[in-house]
Amino acid sequence: MIKILLLLVVGFAVWAVIRNYQRSLDKPPASAGEKAVEDMVKCAHCGVNMPRSEAIYSGGDFFCTPEHKQLGKK
Repeated sequence: MIKILLLLVVGFAVWAVIRNYQRSLDKPPASAGEKAVEDMVKCAHCGVNMPRSEAIYSGGDFFCTPEHKQLGKK
């Protein structure tokens, strides 16, 4: 009787480990789900918001295009 109970406990443990492993395969990696947050800035001429990396910085202001940079602050 003890051998049967021990076999059931071992079988349950193996089943639990396999189940957790399969669940971990279904989840997307944490780094793929997270995206870097970037600051948004406002064009000094037209007021359009854009990511800081796409903006043109000049004279303490951000602009969305070289044309708006030439036109300056509104």
